[in-house]
Amino acid sequence: MPPTSALFLGSGEFAEELAVAFRRLGVEVRTADNDAARDPEGLRALIDEHRPDFILPMIENTAVEVLAELEAAGDVVVVPSAHGCELTVARDTLRRTANQDLGLPTTAYRFVDNRADFDEAVADLGLPCIVKPATFSAGHGHTVIRGEGEVDAAWDNARGDGNDVMVERFVDFDSEITLLAVRSVDPATGKLATWFCEPIGHINHDGRLLESWQPTSLSPAALDNARSMAARISNALGGRGVFAVEMFVSGDDVYFSGVIPRPHDVATVTLNSQRFSQYDLHARAVLGLPIDTTLVSPGACTMLYGPVNDLAAALAVPEADVRLYRDERAMVLATAETVDSARSRAAQASEAATRSIG
Repeated sequence: MPPTSALFLGSGEFAEELAVAFRRLGVEVRTADNDAARDPEGLRALIDEHRPDFILPMIENTAVEVLAELEAAGDVVVVPSAHGCELTVARDTLRRTANQDLGLPTTAYRFVDNRADFDEAVADLGLPCIVKPATFSAGHGHTVIRGEGEVDAAWDNARGDGNDVMVERFVDFDSEITLLAVRSVDPATGKLATWFCEPIGHINHDGRLLESWQPTSLSPAALDNARSMAARISNALGGRGVFAVEMFVSGDDVYFSGVIPRPHDVATVTLNSQRFSQYDLHARAVLGLPIDTTLVSPGACTMLYGPVNDLAAALAVPEADVRLYRDERAMVLATAETVDSARSRAAQASEAATRSIG
C-alpha cells in the first residue's frame, strides 16, 4: 500500500487515540487545531501545505464549504463525506433528514430561534421535555425541564452565544443506546458494505457521559430495528468509516436521536471489549481494509471528571485499566465474564481512583 497521509480537523484525547490507530497502519497523521478547522482561509492554507490524502473532521463546526470544493474537485477524500459532515453540523438538518427524508421514527421536536417560540414549543410538547442547542455541542447546554421554574434556565443554557434551540418531547424509554455502524469495502465483493458492533448502553447526566457498557440487552426485534436504522442513516451520510448512531429504545420500538460520523466517547468501552476498538475500525474503514467487529469480552467504562488520587488502587481491581487525559479527565475500563460484573469492576476502580489519600 502506498504511503498515505491524513489531516485531522480538531484535537483532543479521542483524536489522539485515533491517530495511534492510523499510524499503526502506516498513515502519517497531522492535526489542525479547532480554530484552524473553522477558518476557511486557514484551512485552505493547511491543506495546501500538507496535501493530505484524507481529511477527517473531529469536531462538528468546520469550514464545510472548503471540504465540499476539494471533494468535488477530487483532490482529497473527506471522511465520511463533505455532505455527511454538513448534515451533522446542526440538529435541525440531521433530524429532518432522518425523520422527513428517511422516515426514521423520532420523538416530537421543534426548532426555535426566539424566546416566544421557545415558550410555545415547551407548552405544545409538554413537561418534561429536553432542551438542547440546535448545533451539536458534545452534550453541553442540555437540560431536562421538569417544572415551570426551570424554563428560564433551560433557555439560557441552550441559547448560549445566540444558538438556535431544539425542544424535544421527553420519551419514557427503557434505555438509551449507541450502535456503531462500520462502512468499508467488502473484500469478497469489492463494494461498500456495513458491519455492526454489539449495541452499547450508556448513562448521561447534564449532557456528560457517566458510564457505558457493551453489550446491552435488546429484544431481537429491537436489535433488527436498530441495525436497519443505523444502516439507513449511515448510507445517507455516505462515505466510509465508523458511524455512532444514538437511539432510544422502548420495548421493540427504536427512536433515532442522532449520529456522530466518527468515533464517539460512548464507544470508548470498545478499547477493552472488542478485538478491534472503534478507533482501529475507523482507520481500517477509511482505508478500505477488512473489518472485524468481534466482541471478545463484556466490558464497561466510567468517566471521571476530577483528579485521580490513587492510580495504583484503581489498577489493582481485576481486569481494570485507567486512561488519564488532560484537564483532569480520566476513563476507567473493565472487563469480566458478564456485563454486570464488568460494570461493578469499573465502578470499584473508579471509587478507588478518586478516594482521598491521607
